[in-house]
Amino acid sequence: MPENKGNSERSSPHLRYTGCRTWAARSTPTVEVRDGVHVADSATITIEEAGKLWIKAGEAAGLERTTIDQRKQHLNLHIVPLAGSVKLTKVTAPWIRSFQDDLRGKGRTPAMVKRVTVSLGSILADAQGRGLVVRNAVHELSKARSGTKASDRRAKAKLRIGVDIPTNEETRKILDAAVGRYRPLIVTMIFTGIRSSEARGLRWEDVDLKKGLLHVRQRADRYGKVGMPKSEAGQRTLPLPPIVVNTLKEWSLVGPKSEAGLVFPNQAGNIEFHNNMLHRGLWEAELAAGLSIPTDKKDEDGAPILAPKYSGFHALRHWYASWCINRKADGGLELTAKAVQARMGHSSIQVTFDRSSRLTSRGRSLL
Repeated sequence: MPENKGNSERSSPHLRYTGCRTWAARSTPTVEVRDGVHVADSATITIEEAGKLWIKAGEAAGLERTTIDQRKQHLNLHIVPLAGSVKLTKVTAPWIRSFQDDLRGKGRTPAMVKRVTVSLGSILADAQGRGLVVRNAVHELSKARSGTKASDRRAKAKLRIGVDIPTNEETRKILDAAVGRYRPLIVTMIFTGIRSSEARGLRWEDVDLKKGLLHVRQRADRYGKVGMPKSEAGQRTLPLPPIVVNTLKEWSLVGPKSEAGLVFPNQAGNIEFHNNMLHRGLWEAELAAGLSIPTDKKDEDGAPILAPKYSGFHALRHWYASWCINRKADGGLELTAKAVQARMGHSSIQVTFDRSSRLTSRGRSLL
């Protein structure tokens, strides 16, 4: 009796595996079971439970309080309400897309959707390390989109002069309008580009007025906790223009004294609150300089309440970066990208390229 090849092929373990290879590759659970790494639904936990473990891991690792607070906000305000009860094994790339759509449907901005997705990916990564899930769908989705990163960068709008970055004339007006105890702070931040946390943690021992140098060696977060800059690149030395040197010389004689040796302490000599620096310093200077935008609110007399045109110190940092990058003919310093990276304290040259490609500012130099 002739041999039935079809039955023989179906009964052969080797041929059966070969014939089903494509199907198996498409069936992730089957692949995971075959490789001995599958996690059953009953053996995993929910996103909310994994998120709590993620926060505890961050606290145990000594992450800054601001970072822990951000984790809690992303988890409790954005992730748990929409997907807290979902098991980790149900989180796939299509599910992530649907979750992002739900976030947008709830009015979250594109930037917030991106940040929350990153946090979800971090939760899954922590769960992977605990053996609670095999796949990290956020990372898989990110890899699938890796080919579009260049186009995404090209699609980013330039930071606009007069909208995102103060013009040279506007910066001059801020300098002229800044008076009182916050003027030295504003002058220093404009001409060094240091972050507000770095200004709060700045000590007199880190300022060399004779040589005209400022050393960034520590920072103070919004809770007043002092620590090292976030990255090694954050520790840097910056040249001080004469206007900063002269301003700080005077400030060293009349400013409040601090046992910690802080350059910009509050009246009690302690670390200044960020909101005080912003509201009483930058915002008051902007409003006094006439740099304001209307709001929908009115005061008791029915007059419109105005808001400062530039909402945060990042605008001054943008101005400093543009000043470093621009040509000398346009009033800038015309520094190399590597020199700009060093001054800004960027963790990598790519960050500098990405940021500098979006900066543009021209005009008469302030100095």
